[in-house]
Amino acid sequence: MVAASKRTRSVVHWPDESALSALASARHGDPFSLLGPHDGHVLALVPDATSLWLLRERANPVEMQRHPTFGDLFIAEKIPDGPYRLRARCGDGQERDFDDPFRFGPVLGEIDEYLLGEGNHRELWRVLGAHMIRHEAVEGTNFAVWAPNATSVSVVGDFNRWDGRVHPMRRRGATGVWEIFLPGIGEGTVYKFEIRGIGGVRLPLKADPVGFGSEHPPQTGSVVRRPGASRWDDQAWMAGRAGRNGIDAPISIYEVHLGSWRRTDGGTRPLSYHELADELVGYADWMGFTHIELLPVSEHPFDGSWGYQPIGLYAPTIRHGTPEEFAAFVDAAHRRGLGVLFDWVPGHFPTDEHGLGRFDGTALYEHADPKEGFHVDWNTLIYNYGRAEVSNYLIANALYWLEEYHLDGLRVDAVASMLYRDYSRRAGEWVPNRDGGRENYEAIEFLKNMNLLAYGANPGIMTVAEESTAFPSVSRPVDSGGLGFGYKWNMGWMNDTLSYIQMDPVHRQYHHNKMTFALTYAWSENFILPISHDEVVHGKGSMLGKMPGQAWEKFANLRAYYSFMWTHPGKKLLFMGQEFAQGREWNHSAGLDWHQCDDPQHRGVQLLVRDLNRLYRETPALYRNDCRPDGFEWLEPDDAQRSVYAFIRRGAGDDPVVVVAINFTPVERRGYRLGFPSPGTWTEILNSDAAVYGGGDRGNAGAVTTEAVGWHRQSQSAPITLPPLSAVVFRQA
Repeated sequence: MVAASKRTRSVVHWPDESALSALASARHGDPFSLLGPHDGHVLALVPDATSLWLLRERANPVEMQRHPTFGDLFIAEKIPDGPYRLRARCGDGQERDFDDPFRFGPVLGEIDEYLLGEGNHRELWRVLGAHMIRHEAVEGTNFAVWAPNATSVSVVGDFNRWDGRVHPMRRRGATGVWEIFLPGIGEGTVYKFEIRGIGGVRLPLKADPVGFGSEHPPQTGSVVRRPGASRWDDQAWMAGRAGRNGIDAPISIYEVHLGSWRRTDGGTRPLSYHELADELVGYADWMGFTHIELLPVSEHPFDGSWGYQPIGLYAPTIRHGTPEEFAAFVDAAHRRGLGVLFDWVPGHFPTDEHGLGRFDGTALYEHADPKEGFHVDWNTLIYNYGRAEVSNYLIANALYWLEEYHLDGLRVDAVASMLYRDYSRRAGEWVPNRDGGRENYEAIEFLKNMNLLAYGANPGIMTVAEESTAFPSVSRPVDSGGLGFGYKWNMGWMNDTLSYIQMDPVHRQYHHNKMTFALTYAWSENFILPISHDEVVHGKGSMLGKMPGQAWEKFANLRAYYSFMWTHPGKKLLFMGQEFAQGREWNHSAGLDWHQCDDPQHRGVQLLVRDLNRLYRETPALYRNDCRPDGFEWLEPDDAQRSVYAFIRRGAGDDPVVVVAINFTPVERRGYRLGFPSPGTWTEILNSDAAVYGGGDRGNAGAVTTEAVGWHRQSQSAPITLPPLSAVVFRQA
């Protein structure tokens, strides 16, 4: 119980009634000018208190006087300067002691203010968001949020009964940032921001745009968390990863949706980051992939968006565990020699009321004009890349994932939708650029800056553009006029070759150039050949389901197609389930059909992809010149009648040369003469018709010996067997 104060009550000098009214209704724009210690008095707002005392060391408690009208406000006068605490007695008679947040000074420094004000804080996440710190000798959490057009902002949560009057924030000058240090608030605390816009209108509660953790959907609160790992054990990987991400390296990417790769507990629960660190990392390593690419793991409210409509850009989704557990997953991959890429979505964001849309009551992150700020395809909002603070927010987010989570690269989603102002819009529904054209200059500048800063701050990473148009120099350096990406998805190759392979073989001879056309532009960009999740959703069926013919033909077609892909110039990407020819279309809410791997045909495709990865990694001729013309030569690009393709792949110096021939008809071709670049014995190092892959084991007895018969513009040649719907690969013994 509180000892009675001996202070004699006197006339209280309360602040102006209108100011107190604004405080009592969470509408005051400068609460720190009234609350806390000021000129010998202390003003406090404690809604659940019936009585309040001010506590100081070596002094009796001072009972604070309650305002006669605004009963949640209390004042104590003639209080010496120095630290103090408060003691509240509630209606049930319980008492609690706590630190008054309004006695603490600001946390953000002058340099932070300056960088925030100009929209150029490259480490934005270190100042905005919720940070557990020790401030003025007290443990707690500092909250900071950008809301320049708000008239007041409060932090709310269970800790203050979601009452915006209790913890209103201080505005930091002209930066548009609001902050408050809350003593005693620690990890795991759920919070949101209560924002009042112009005219004092209270908005729906907002999640933290720079929150490091989130509640489990469908709950939408932010959660106080520490980003990244407390300890990393991937120093060896980080020191050498530049050599693993460069254009001269073998890069074979396994694209994964974490929620449906494998499920447990009868298919009801996706794996945790801890389980994925063991099972997914172990499997990708066994399969011989060099990288894992994750569909977006930024927090998102709707499972069906697969993460492509994120709201918590700075929070790894809680669906699989905490931020530290996600970091441990990345660390585990690195320790197994696997890179981790991340699908990053700066092109749009959802309209959910707790998100960024009209965040402070105005079009803050998005354009105000729907012709610029609303995406008609996805019913989402488009970032205003021309606003410095918005560009800063996104670029800092890219750097955040690379630095705090040691990610090895970002695959940037829907770049084409960012580059063009008329993307998916009809005439009259878009706003031209300043020169009257369709290019989005602001987005282009944003992407260039992002790439410059990402590569500059994190040597050895890669950025990858999903860009489906002929926009020039996407993967060329910024100082050479490019966008600065390291790689670009080759959507043209994917569309052409999938169109070809789905045809009945009898018709393929009339579309022969679909498999050769990509070589006319193969060196214009640093390409990745993607067979991604987009090819097995929305009624497109599975990769196996696309194949024509009887069952054996379907599997043979797919094996031949994968062999063509792995021997074709360009880095590789395959979506999960495709590596074992899953029979059904991908379903984001169910695990893959792993039982199919027990079937010899499905298992055969899986083993083929594993061997293709091994062959690719171990054969410099197949990867060293993926992005240069030096390493490719057609032997037979024109045999349309027999649907046969043949080519040479070369590495550098003494790297053994590889010769590839592929038959895309179900007719076995014995005695097919194939040119070779040098005389001698050439070992058949891969045959997609091998029995271990589910084929008929037709081939070339392990090797062929050339003859001095000129063929395919080569001085040497040999008759070979081309099994039906199969690829054979030779390397000189």
